[in-house]
Amino acid sequence: MESREQVPETESERPRRRLGRSIFILPSLFTVGNIFCGYYAIIATMRGSFDRAAAAIGVAIILDSLDGKIARLTNSTSLFGLQLDSLADVISFGIAPSILAFFWGLQNVNHRLGWTAAFTFTICGAMRLARFNVQAGSLKHFVGMPIPAAGGAIAAIVYFYGEPISNPIYASVFVAAICLLAFLMISTIKYNSLKNLTLGRRSHLTILVIALLVALIYSYPDWTLLCLALGYVISGPAVRLYHFMRHRKRTSDKLPLHDPLENH
Repeated sequence: MESREQVPETESERPRRRLGRSIFILPSLFTVGNIFCGYYAIIATMRGSFDRAAAAIGVAIILDSLDGKIARLTNSTSLFGLQLDSLADVISFGIAPSILAFFWGLQNVNHRLGWTAAFTFTICGAMRLARFNVQAGSLKHFVGMPIPAAGGAIAAIVYFYGEPISNPIYASVFVAAICLLAFLMISTIKYNSLKNLTLGRRSHLTILVIALLVALIYSYPDWTLLCLALGYVISGPAVRLYHFMRHRKRTSDKLPLHDPLENH
């Protein structure tokens, strides 16, 4: 057989290869930053800095949204990155928010009820991620609420109220809210995916909305973040209820009219 001589690598090709390797690990760097934010949120919670813990979870949401976009833009998606991202999400949006919720608002109820609700949130988040990994792909909708949204809702509530809950009644309401978030994660309710959000024909409107949101977050961060988080949580059940009522109306319109005085 004819031997093939290895062509020596030119000096101009070496920077390109290094750049390609750097681009390949760039999404993983964002994922590592996500893990760091989750770890910092746990440490801050143990020290009683609940506002910093909530802010760290918010930064983790930004990093989590960026690593996937950068991986798709640079065509560097991989199974390793998918698994690493899932592990990061378990830490930053499953464990960290549940610990934050327990120490901030679940200690003034029955102790077993408090940690059971916090653990239920964590295990439902892990199950949600496992189901997402099985169904991974270019999804237009999420089946069940994404775990970053659930963790972000807890962080937004803590950041909004600030002081820990001392009233047992409010703590009981918070327990119900944690259980509701856990249920929404493992439910079959569809939530809109922002992965396919692009600048299309109405790009000027999209840019305007983003600019307004940034301005509102800068001026009124507590109210804006809480409204965004709760709005996304409610959006899934609201859309499902809308489609249910619409389907019920269509079914009733198709039913034949029956005259009770008609002779048979």
